[in-house]
Amino acid sequence: VQLQASGGGSVQAGDSLRLSCAVSGGSINGYAMGWFRQAPGSEREFVAGISWSGGETYYADSVKGRFTVSRDGAKNMYLQMNSLNSDDTAVYYCAAKPPVAGSPGLDYEYWGQGTQVTVSS
Repeated sequence: VQLQASGGGSVQAGDSLRLSCAVSGGSINGYAMGWFRQAPGSEREFVAGISWSGGETYYADSVKGRFTVSRDGAKNMYLQMNSLNSDDTAVYYCAAKPPVAGSPGLDYEYWGQGTQVTVSS
């Protein structure tokens, strides 16, 4: 299974971006998916997660009300990011996790390469 994140770029504070994650090379039926980010000098952190059905979503406190995660089945996941600020500057990664109990931020099995988001104030 391969995950390909795209849609990053350089924007101004207050702007919006939409990240996409495309799944190929295998099936992730039943898998939840999530977005993570890593800023320079910082550890990777959970940003948002979505259940297999899309009926449950989870967000880090820092992005609640600004970011929206969505998916269309097993092939694509998206992250709509509004009201971006400089703290959102990071490399963003998408990931998929099997249907196991536990925190939405843990136990991810497949990871994509990152896409850079840079927000200038």
